Amino acid sequence: MVYIELSKRQEMILEMVKEFGPITGEHIAEKLHLCRAALRPDLAVLTMTGLLGAKPRVGYYLTGKKPTDVISGILGNIRVADFMSQPVAVRESNSVYDTIVTMFVEDVGTIFVVSEDGMLEGVVSRKDMLKSALTGENIHNLPISIAMTRMPNIVVTYPEESVFRVADKLLRHQVDSLPVVNIVSSNGKDQLKVVGRFTKTNITRLLVQLAEK
Repeated sequence: MVYIELSKRQEMILEMVKEFGPITGEHIAEKLHLCRAALRPDLAVLTMTGLLGAKPRVGYYLTGKKPTDVISGILGNIRVADFMSQPVAVRESNSVYDTIVTMFVEDVGTIFVVSEDGMLEGVVSRKDMLKSALTGENIHNLPISIAMTRMPNIVVTYPEESVFRVADKLLRHQVDSLPVVNIVSSNGKDQLKVVGRFTKTNITRLLVQLAEK
């Protein structure tokens, strides 16, 4: 059985809906002193899992469902492998300039840095690229290894992991994309082979498909 680990904010939202529901998203945001946009990911997760229901012009309400019921009934059967995208990756020897070009050509916000055999070496984001471009260094000669985040500071997911678990990781770590990896053992050492990527866009696509069904 998969255990759902809610964030503190999500738990606060559930308690608020329990006490004041039905309650609109605007009123929830007002009570938490946040803007409505900041709550959208949390409300999306809570409604996606069935813990909250929502009615137009009425607001959010508790469904009475338990997280374990939702996981076993719906989200526990939806895996990362079913909705992940193809990874966009470069080699560690690539320059910052070439990586920026790849980022814009592929229209992605995160690029994975891999070895020749596809093993995860690092991750770079648009923010990393901007910092590198502002250093004053020649980005044509600056290797991407200077700007990338290395293990063990990289959050990853796995093909068999549940979509809800990945959504929780994206929210808790405030990132837009995670590398999907398989653990590969070689010479007694475990390495991570990149096989895909999972982003907030993948979650949005899943929500739309669930709504259509």
